[in-house]
Amino acid sequence: MRNGFDGLAGIVRNHLKKDPISGDVFVFLNKTRTHIKLLYWDGDGFALFYKRLERGRYSLTAHNEPSKQIKREELMMLLEGLSFGAMSKKKRYKFG
Repeated sequence: MRNGFDGLAGIVRNHLKKDPISGDVFVFLNKTRTHIKLLYWDGDGFALFYKRLERGRYSLTAHNEPSKQIKREELMMLLEGLSFGAMSKKKRYKFG
């Protein structure tokens, strides 16, 4: 968790083989899952969000994958402390 803007952009570029200025949000967790960093290119520079939990841990991705694409809603749930891995989406029906 010592990496700043350039270090995290380098990880995205070299290890994940992604473009850090694509507009995607890249999420990094430390080994104990108590710290989270979000790296985002907003059009004219990088933005970095950093949060340290005082209690608890962030939930891991399924099967402990090194990288995984998640939806915006899943990111919001992760930041709120909810585990989206245990949840399932119910089928909705339209009447009329």
